[in-house]
Amino acid sequence: MSDDRLIVAMDVHNIVAGLDLATKLGDAVSFYKIGLGMLTGGGLALANELKQEHGKRIFLDMKFFDIGATVEAAVRGIAQYDLDFLTVHGDPHVIRAAKEGAAGSNLKILAVTILTSLDREDLDRSMYKAGDVQDLVVERAGRAFDAGADGVIASPQESGLIRALPESAGRLIVTPGVRPAGADAGDQKRITTPADAIKNGSDHIVVGRPIWKAADPRAAAQAIVAEMQSA
Repeated sequence: MSDDRLIVAMDVHNIVAGLDLATKLGDAVSFYKIGLGMLTGGGLALANELKQEHGKRIFLDMKFFDIGATVEAAVRGIAQYDLDFLTVHGDPHVIRAAKEGAAGSNLKILAVTILTSLDREDLDRSMYKAGDVQDLVVERAGRAFDAGADGVIASPQESGLIRALPESAGRLIVTPGVRPAGADAGDQKRITTPADAIKNGSDHIVVGRPIWKAADPRAAAQAIVAEMQSA
């Protein structure tokens, strides 16, 4: 059986590869993330097919960032597809506009705090303000909640700190940067295991390559579910 706390990142090349992966995973996975890498390969069509014809939950990871009117219009367009989660950047004006666009739908707006592929050196190059990465993530999460975000995206190393915020009550914490014990970290820098992410307060974990690059993706997904449930 599936556990929708596991979201599989469908970071494959096109809709054909996506449907093939979904077929291999079958009922072992009920929730998929479709991101920018799939957008030009039929990502929206795949999202609709998985949602409407296969009954899967869909997390559309677009990380919208623009002026408020543009974000609101883009989110309003997405909301008509009856998907589940959508990411925007965690700037308050972006979140407020996204919530306006999602009004009247069940679409949850998730705010990106700081990408899990970034560390303090990366933030320095991007001219982020000084401070510990975890402290900045927690501060951005709090501001995102205040702006109306339904949840945040943060690394599993920070989920416990975010969950301790009073503002996090009833909000979602979704964590990429999760790797099973012994798996290659890839381009992620702030990672933990599935069990630790759940223990730290994450509602959902996002896992991609350790599943779809596995010799047996279904077995890999089932092993991650078992590890989460052990927490």
